[in-house]
Amino acid sequence: MKTLFRNSLPAITVSVLLLAATSVTVRAQSARLQIDQLDSLANKASETVDVKLDEHLMQMTAKFFVSKDPDDAEIRELIKGVKGIYVKSFTFEKEGEYSPAEIDSVMSQLRGGAWSKIIGVTSKKDGDNVEVYLNTAGDQINGLAVLSIEPKEFTVVNIVGPINLEKLVQLEGQFGVPYLNLPPPKPKIEKKNP
Repeated sequence: MKTLFRNSLPAITVSVLLLAATSVTVRAQSARLQIDQLDSLANKASETVDVKLDEHLMQMTAKFFVSKDPDDAEIRELIKGVKGIYVKSFTFEKEGEYSPAEIDSVMSQLRGGAWSKIIGVTSKKDGDNVEVYLNTAGDQINGLAVLSIEPKEFTVVNIVGPINLEKLVQLEGQFGVPYLNLPPPKPKIEKKNP
């Protein structure tokens, strides 16, 4: 029995390592960012926003938009497929209250893999930076991440699930999602057959 176990140990070890690697790869490709490590910034911040709406809470929230108001119907339709909205926003009294390491803890998750940067706005004058990333698989959008990095403010918005970019602006100001000021989508030009 010991010999059998000893001979099987390398195979078991390799299997466990492959399983762990697969688990890490799946997690790395997920549209859900790990941002709880930023919670320590709340102790330094003068104002904090923390939104955690998972899929269950999103379904419950959709029930609040039941009126016959067309805006409610559009928001209900928009959030129907969303699996979660996560926001961490910190406002500070002074500059330099958060470190590049805290920014990198989020940025490192957006490098490579299924994430692609679609918008980058940098102001050397004010020190304000905004970056928008999409998590995609083929033509399917699986998530969105927005980082707003200012001298006295740091915000991360993560929306998980299929997203219609044309309708995304309707979420601005809802569920803790800040106004993203995304450029309007370009109209599609239909080709006419001669």
